[in-house]
Amino acid sequence: MESRTMNPQKNLLVCQSVACYVSHGLPPCRRVTDQREVRRKGVFMPVFAADMLPVLIGSLPVRDHDDAVRLVFEATPDIPLWVQLPTHPEEGMMVQFLPGLPGVTGRDDRVFVDSAAATFEDALLKFYEDYLSATEGAGSLDNTRFAMTQKEAPGFFVFLTALQNQPRAPKALKGQITGPVTLGTGLTDQDRRALFYDERLRDVIVKHLAMKARWQVEKLAGFGLPCIVFLDEPALAGFGTSAFVSISAEDVRGVLNEVIEAIHGAGGLAGVHVCANTDWSLILDSKADILSFDAYGFFERLALYEVPLKSFFEQGRVLAWGIVPTADSDEIDKVGTLSLLEKFEAHVAHLERLGIPRHTVRRQSLITPSCGTGSLAVEYARRVLDLTREVSARLRSAM
Repeated sequence: MESRTMNPQKNLLVCQSVACYVSHGLPPCRRVTDQREVRRKGVFMPVFAADMLPVLIGSLPVRDHDDAVRLVFEATPDIPLWVQLPTHPEEGMMVQFLPGLPGVTGRDDRVFVDSAAATFEDALLKFYEDYLSATEGAGSLDNTRFAMTQKEAPGFFVFLTALQNQPRAPKALKGQITGPVTLGTGLTDQDRRALFYDERLRDVIVKHLAMKARWQVEKLAGFGLPCIVFLDEPALAGFGTSAFVSISAEDVRGVLNEVIEAIHGAGGLAGVHVCANTDWSLILDSKADILSFDAYGFFERLALYEVPLKSFFEQGRVLAWGIVPTADSDEIDKVGTLSLLEKFEAHVAHLERLGIPRHTVRRQSLITPSCGTGSLAVEYARRVLDLTREVSARLRSAM
């Protein structure tokens, strides 16, 4: 790509879901290696090509956001992302996206939604009024309850500033948000009941996250590049267990799809990230454009879903391979670029045996760490970033 300085402008190109190309009769992304434009119904849309580019998962263990964004652009300049720093309590997975949600209360070292408060019904009514105004209007979400602020998401704004000063334009931009299943089952009401089990409160959670995700896409789309937002869903590892006994697959796909549709509606691509094992049909059969998984530890479990996995690739959708381990520092010490390449190639050979062509897998894959690195020591996080960049570079050089 030609070297140039990034300069965000309104009304530039908006990005579009790969799945939408298929649903509108357009061919899925085949051999797309540049930022070509597709014209559809009068709208120009840059095409995203995965091509085994490296991308990171959300968090880093540093304290300074400027340091974090420098690390991001060093490791993943083609698909940089804004970073969450868990060293700051307000950036934790369960609290960062709560501002604007009705009834949020902090008491006795606990954050919950107090649906029994005298003011809750009025707050709930105002939430739906604001939601309808946002979804029915054509204006920006900047001055609404759904916009993130410097207080809870400073990394996002540091990222926007950094993008304006890059000597070379990225190929795509990435954001992330806590998924509706994880937030809905992790956040409780005043009686310690998870909000997901109350249909009314579940609906509020889902619509709140959908608008937060849409806001991210709107802000990032100003750079005229494909925009990707990952839904972080670690709670899906518990699907099918006694803890989730009353939650159905339809419930899960329904809430995922509502957030995904908001991302698509703003012109973005949607990914779902699960860092452990789950029922992978929940994502393969959803509207997600990208499935992000721990390929280092759970590839064999995903490969059991042969039919939906083949359909996933046939639709032009993308697999984000978490091939670099992050869970254990001893494991990080043991692996190297060559051993990870061997593991990846063995997995690709397995998919070939299932009838998925190697060239298809390579075109429709991203290379990532297995999860975020926010809980690691800084030296191990740096090693994970280096390995992610090196594995991707070696794979891309062989294309």
